[in-house]
Amino acid sequence: MDIKTIKSVHFIAIGGSVMHNMALALHEKGIKVSGSDDEIYEPAAGKLKNGGINAQVGWKPESINDSIDLVVLGMHAKEDNPELLKAKELGLPIYSFPEFIREWSENKQRIVVGGSHGKSTITSMIMHVLKHAGREFDYLVGAEVEGFPLTVSLSDAPVIVLEGDEYLASKLEPVAKFLKYEHHIGLISGIAWDHKNVFTTFNEYTKQFDLFADQTPKAGSLVFNEEDDLTNIVGSKEREDVRQVPYKTHEAVIKEGKTFLKTKDFGEIPVNVFGKHNLQNIAGALALLKLIGIEEKVFYDAIQSFKGAKNRLELLAENNGNIVFKDYAHSPSKVGATVDALKEQYANANLTIAYELHTFSSLNREFIKEYKGTLDKADQAFVYLNPKNLKLNDAAAFSEADIQKAFGNENIKFFEDVESLVAQVEASKTGDKNTFAFLSSGKFNQINLKELAEKLVS
Repeated sequence: MDIKTIKSVHFIAIGGSVMHNMALALHEKGIKVSGSDDEIYEPAAGKLKNGGINAQVGWKPESINDSIDLVVLGMHAKEDNPELLKAKELGLPIYSFPEFIREWSENKQRIVVGGSHGKSTITSMIMHVLKHAGREFDYLVGAEVEGFPLTVSLSDAPVIVLEGDEYLASKLEPVAKFLKYEHHIGLISGIAWDHKNVFTTFNEYTKQFDLFADQTPKAGSLVFNEEDDLTNIVGSKEREDVRQVPYKTHEAVIKEGKTFLKTKDFGEIPVNVFGKHNLQNIAGALALLKLIGIEEKVFYDAIQSFKGAKNRLELLAENNGNIVFKDYAHSPSKVGATVDALKEQYANANLTIAYELHTFSSLNREFIKEYKGTLDKADQAFVYLNPKNLKLNDAAAFSEADIQKAFGNENIKFFEDVESLVAQVEASKTGDKNTFAFLSSGKFNQINLKELAEKLVS
């Protein structure tokens, strides 16, 4: 079918981050959109309602009928989902969202940014620079980006920039999402084991990136971080008629808590992001953008105003030598990179890290050993785990000794109630300069981080 002729789409599991943004993007194009989910949380619920989409809470197979041209199936929906079974019974076309995006972008140049860490930030940087340069493009990114009302754009632009997730596309398509896009230009930022619930071994996980790299077509390009050992092995592998574009950490200098990029032709360029991982992200974005005709001067002019993707080392409050961040660090490589970046940027400040164990992998007793050493540079390190999350994932409880052993740090303090965690964070403030960071893909049991941050810097 010609996917661009559809008039009606139903989203099963519409509450997902990409799913609800994609639904809104199609709704704005005049396509009739419906959807459902077992739960729809904010901000998705409010955005769908304000956008004019009546999303149902609960599965209602009676809402699936022949007037629907196509069904988009989210990863959250199970194989026995009643709406999915009804769609199959009626013979309706069923797509995962990456499969839909691939069909929609059939005649576009597809740029896919993959990696265990940094992919949202690199994708956001590319989007920011292209917008600054006045280029027309579509996009899909896993985080909110300043200047872009949705995280998905679907138009007639000649280029689409996609954040390529290695997680599975759907229960019907147990294939890494980034393998569905069939990129022309691909980027791999780094490889570090994640998603143990799906990729039970390190080798199985890394194989996905090898498949991604192998998928680069003749006359295509593969951009990769040569400083990451495994990524360098994958990226450097000989592939017929594929342009290999390695990159490494952009040179920079820190002056009075501010990072400046060092350039040959344009002097020192001030930027709002910091840390080795972000200097690598900048280098990756630059290397890729040069492939599609963005000149270095345009890049450096634009990158100065880039403030980062939402929840990625996001500044919450700053005052009187005290500063507070939150970060979507939810895997060992991300936690380690964030802690290192904060300690380097604010070398003379007391660093307090509060980390929430939230993902399925992080609650696995074998996988949690991957966190060893990641919190060592913090002056105070606190680990929080919501007991409700243990029950949801049918995981065994941890003791403080378990956490200390896994992280390889006997000074870590472990909490299962958020009030005690907050009290300890507040008590850790000392001297004139303090840096605080809250790291999680969860919500620390709904504590108001913005309110707490203002208190910490007061």
